[in-house]
Amino acid sequence: MNFDFSPEQKQLQDQVARLLARTCPPGEVRRVLDGHAPFARAAWRALGDMDALGAAIPEAHGGAGLGALELCLVAEEAGRALAPLPLSSSIYLAAGLVLRAGDAGQRERLLPGLAAGTLVGTLARAEGRAAAGREPACRVEGGRLWGVKLPVTDGMAADFALVTAREAAGVSLFLVPLGDPAVERTAVPVVDPTRPAARLAFHGAPAERLGPPGGAAALLGQALDRAAVLLAFEQVGGAAEALRRAVAYACGRIAFGRPVGSFQAVKHKLADVHVRLRVARAHACYGAWALATDAPDLPLAAAAARVAATGAFRLAAEEMLQVHGGIGFTWEADCHLFLRRAQHTGLCLDGDGAWRARLFAGLLDRTPADTGLLGGRDGL
Repeated sequence: MNFDFSPEQKQLQDQVARLLARTCPPGEVRRVLDGHAPFARAAWRALGDMDALGAAIPEAHGGAGLGALELCLVAEEAGRALAPLPLSSSIYLAAGLVLRAGDAGQRERLLPGLAAGTLVGTLARAEGRAAAGREPACRVEGGRLWGVKLPVTDGMAADFALVTAREAAGVSLFLVPLGDPAVERTAVPVVDPTRPAARLAFHGAPAERLGPPGGAAALLGQALDRAAVLLAFEQVGGAAEALRRAVAYACGRIAFGRPVGSFQAVKHKLADVHVRLRVARAHACYGAWALATDAPDLPLAAAAARVAATGAFRLAAEEMLQVHGGIGFTWEADCHLFLRRAQHTGLCLDGDGAWRARLFAGLLDRTPADTGLLGGRDGL
C-alpha cells in the first residue's frame, strides 16, 4: 500500500515551488507587508496560467481537472513561500462553494475566472467579536443585502463575496459583487498584513442566492472541513521552511568557537519542532486522503489536521525566532513573517479553539475500537 504522493504529483509540487521562488521572493512578501499591494498579483496570475489554481476545478469549468491531492501540494508550497495570496479565500472557500452549491449559470460565470486568477472571491460570514456564535444580522430583502461583515479576509481585493445573511427561509448564502456602489469597503488592522482584511458594509447591494434557501449552515460546515485540510498543508509548508531556516542558521552561527547548533539546548528545540512537524504532516496527509475520497471521516480528519498543523507551525515559528537570538526580533529578519503567518492561520476558519472542540467531540462519538485508543485493534 502506497501512502505517498505519486511522481506526477511531486513534479507538480516542484514546478509550483520553482514558480513561487521566481515570482514571490521575500522582497515581494515584504512589498505586500508594507501595503504596496493587496497580494502578489504576478505570482497569482502565474499560478493561474499553469493551472495550479484550478487544480481541483473540473476542465468543463475552466480548471485543470486534477483533484484535491494536487491542490493540497499547491497549498503546501504556498505556505512554504509565505506567499501573500488569496488562496484560502478565493480557491479553498469561494471556488469550492460555487462548484458544489452554485447553479449552472453561476459555475459558468465564476469558476473559469477563479481558476485563471482573473477573479478573486472571498467568504464573508463574521460580524465582529460581539456577534460570534449568533445568527447573522445581515439580511436580504427583495434581492438586496443590508448589514456589515467584519473581518473579511481579502475583502479589499476580492471581486465578489459569498455572504451569510438572513431571509424569510432562514440563513442562506448570497453572491454579492463587491464593485457595486452599494458596497463600502474599509481596511482593518490585522496581525499579518500580508493577509489583509476588510470591513464590508452593504447598503442595499444586489444579492443572488447560492445554494438552497436556508442552507448556509450545511454548506459552510462542508466547506470549512475541506478548507481546513488545505490550510493545514499551508501550515505544514510554513513550519517546514521555518525549521529549515532555523537549522541553517544554527549550523552557521558561531558562538564560543562553535556553531550554536552543536549546543544540546538548541538541538532539543529543533528536534521538538521536527517531531511536531512529522505528526502534523501525517494528519494532513490523512486529511488529504479523506478529502480526495470524500470519506465519512473527513470532519474528524480535518479537525485533527487543523489542530496538529496549527500547533506545529506556531512552535516552528517561535523556535525559529529563539534560535536566531537577538537578530530574530528585528524587522530586517524574516522570523516575524513566519510568526505573523502562524498566528494568522491559527485564527482562520473559526480558530484553533473551535477545531479542538470539534476534534474532541468527534473522538467522543467513536468507540475505542474505532479510534484505536485504549487497546483497540490499532492501539497506539
